[in-house]
Amino acid sequence: MKQPKQPEKKNSTLKNVALLSGIAAEMGILIYLGAKGGKWLDTHYENEKKIFTLIGTLLGLAMALWVVLRQIKRIKY
Repeated sequence: MKQPKQPEKKNSTLKNVALLSGIAAEMGILIYLGAKGGKWLDTHYENEKKIFTLIGTLLGLAMALWVVLRQIKRIKY
């Protein structure tokens, strides 16, 4: 009788590393785009206090955290 093959641990580890690298890239991109959009709004509306930059950065950070939490559920140990 043949034993069922167990999934390779190395393959699973590489998948998790790739997933975590993707998460880091997504976080950086989301925060960067939020800050860039806020900067654009500040210059467009000639706002000297940079409030849109702050709001955009915080929104980008919130979206990045949401993406991280959603994707961490998919990681298998």
